[in-house]
Amino acid sequence: MISNWLSAALARRNIHYAWAMVGVTFLTALISAGTVGAPGVFIVPLQKEFGWSAAEISSALSIRFILFGLMAPFAAALLNRYGLRNMSLLSLLIVGSALIASLFMTQVWHLMVLWGVVIGLGTGMTALVLGATISARWFVARRGLVVGILTASVATGQLVFLPLLATLTEHYGWRNALALICVMLGVAAFAVAMIMRDRPSDLGLRPYGDGGTEPIVAPPPSNAPIMAAALGTLRDASKTKVFWILFGTFFVCGASTNGLIQVHLIPMCFDYGIPQVQAASLLAAMGIFDFVGTIVSGWLSDRYDNRWLLFWYYGLRGLSLLFLPFTDFSFYGLSVFAMFYGLDWIATVPPTVRLTAQRFGPERANLVFGWIFAGHQLGAGIAAFGAGLSRTIYATYVPAFFVAGALCIVAALITLAIARPAPKPAVAVAAA
Repeated sequence: MISNWLSAALARRNIHYAWAMVGVTFLTALISAGTVGAPGVFIVPLQKEFGWSAAEISSALSIRFILFGLMAPFAAALLNRYGLRNMSLLSLLIVGSALIASLFMTQVWHLMVLWGVVIGLGTGMTALVLGATISARWFVARRGLVVGILTASVATGQLVFLPLLATLTEHYGWRNALALICVMLGVAAFAVAMIMRDRPSDLGLRPYGDGGTEPIVAPPPSNAPIMAAALGTLRDASKTKVFWILFGTFFVCGASTNGLIQVHLIPMCFDYGIPQVQAASLLAAMGIFDFVGTIVSGWLSDRYDNRWLLFWYYGLRGLSLLFLPFTDFSFYGLSVFAMFYGLDWIATVPPTVRLTAQRFGPERANLVFGWIFAGHQLGAGIAAFGAGLSRTIYATYVPAFFVAGALCIVAALITLAIARPAPKPAVAVAAA
């Protein structure tokens, strides 16, 4: 297997294989981000070809977002039981099959089933939980930075794919653009099969930053029932205030990013006379800022109070959303919005993951974060449908942006209600 050869080659250069895991996961998430973001490019072409309303198309995307989120806690249990590589390959296979089938869809219910149910379940099998699991299993040091890098892959996916997909759609039709995504999913599946491994112990390694000397022992396989593991974690976590604060603020995070901007910014720009390719380029510019902002957020989350980081992230995002309708969609106004909004698009993820690990422990962190992420996608689903409904009924997206901006301000204030962690006893610190 190429992973054994690659591990030896990297070791000769004093590079830990954990960084190869980051690379292949980044590639997979990058291509998946192109899959998730593509419907924003396809809304207008689908309306023109089939006569479907914005509300009908948004309903399918809403189903996908909600199923994507509801799968997250079970995805953590599936990853623990069946392994990172197996579940990543299965996820890519399901999503790719649904996209290939959607090349031939003609009815709105085809859209609901394929882009809503099947892709929602397929992408949900890994979700952001995959990155959180890799950072916890493969890294002792630099965990916040790793979460930031893997989360930033979503922004990079938009940066790479959306302008290209918009150009292909404009010149050759949405089906050719969708075919390109299917090819790229195949590339990601090949990389996962060749490089991804479940744990450092599979290669006789310790996690990055682990200076231990005791023999390496592979953990026993997890045979816990999937439902019991996921629901048991929800039962225990839901008894704490911090869980509901993180769940609620991540609900707002999803409503103000994936469900609103990722799906509806391009058609909103089209309403104001901005061509699709130019609007997609705006999202790509936001992706550049978000790539930087999310990695910096991971670095900051290793060093500063994560509660205050979330306060500033949500507050600035809310102000930028409230500002957007007043830009008149001029080049200058949209550039300012792209910069401020882009810098903290997904910057909330590293502090949220770290707070989850601090409060619930590393062993259950991915399961608890799975439920918190379910809140994120529930918010995304409601916002995707709500914004489409606003466009259908009122012929404008502006009310949806005002609501999302106000919710972000509320989320910023709620994060400060998270109590500081109790200091460790002096004896325990000395022993550590």
